[in-house]
Amino acid sequence: MRAAFWQGAPGLAVYDPGIDVGAAIGTGLGPAAAPMDHGAAELKIAIVTDAWLPQTNGVVRTLSSLRDELTALGHQVVMVTPQEFVTIPCPSYSEIRLALATPGGVGRVLNRLAPDAIHIVTEGPLGLAARSYCKTHNLIFTTSFHTKFPEYIEARWGIPGSWIYAALRWFHSASAATMVATESVRGELHSHGFGNLRNWTRGVDLQHFRPVPKPATDWPRPIFLFVGRVAVEKNLPAFLDLDLPGTKVVVGDGPQRAELERRYPEARFVGRQEGEALAAFYALADVFVFPSRTDTFGLVLLEALASGVPIAAFPVSGPVDLIGNSGVGALSEDLRAAALAALEINPDACRERAAQFTWRNSAQQFLDNLRLTR
Repeated sequence: MRAAFWQGAPGLAVYDPGIDVGAAIGTGLGPAAAPMDHGAAELKIAIVTDAWLPQTNGVVRTLSSLRDELTALGHQVVMVTPQEFVTIPCPSYSEIRLALATPGGVGRVLNRLAPDAIHIVTEGPLGLAARSYCKTHNLIFTTSFHTKFPEYIEARWGIPGSWIYAALRWFHSASAATMVATESVRGELHSHGFGNLRNWTRGVDLQHFRPVPKPATDWPRPIFLFVGRVAVEKNLPAFLDLDLPGTKVVVGDGPQRAELERRYPEARFVGRQEGEALAAFYALADVFVFPSRTDTFGLVLLEALASGVPIAAFPVSGPVDLIGNSGVGALSEDLRAAALAALEINPDACRERAAQFTWRNSAQQFLDNLRLTR
């Protein structure tokens, strides 16, 4: 198979050094606002995000699909991204460009757009600037929670997760609604004092990710696949350490790739894939192994299921919500047992489960959660 490469990395939370710690610890709810009456009217929606192209990750794929679906529904969507600002490379993750954004700079963009609704995706520099501008000018906005930065930051740098949750709670407390992908994440955030939480599920492109007859390969079967960032938060050694028959394949790139390639020479690291090459790797696999314990959803799980590939994962948020008792995956603290059990799952059932998640439904749910700016 021919590999096609792209830039990809997670967003990075950057917090305002002027945060009032007392306010951060409080739970506070965002401004009161009635749900929008969308009717047939076209809405102009500004989506502010630090995570955008050329990054490729679940957040960017979600936003790209959301924009396409909202446009198809007749709405105007304008992305406010680092591409409109001077950027610098993110420390320790140079593939990510951080916007040098100020509230005034973001405000000028929003004033020019004059949106009916503002949604802030990320808690990074752009998100902080947009939040500040909206608060100063009494503009109602919504936010969404995509990434468990407390767990990521604690894993990488040892900073207590409770400190980061306090900062995130402060950030989202100003929102009229904070959208979350799963009930598990909603419960976790509620336990950390977050309020005003709303469900916003995800979808999958069933035309692009689809089952095909298993192609011939020189790699011994069964093929156990992982797709995602090769980074510490994905917990890849929990997969690569497993004593499994056949072949382990890792699709993706990231700061841990060189180290893991040295540690696990028997695994196949094929780098970042996109388009039909990515779909082909999914379709090649017999089982998709998801070792992460910190994802809020795991869009790759849906892509695997749409390709007729069963899931093996830990019983944590994301896999629990998507798989549950549907019979399309095996969830266990014994990941090896889960991977072997998944070999017995019917691929047709996996495809049928994925078909329940459409981007159109996801976009409609997003619309239902929006609030007018005034």
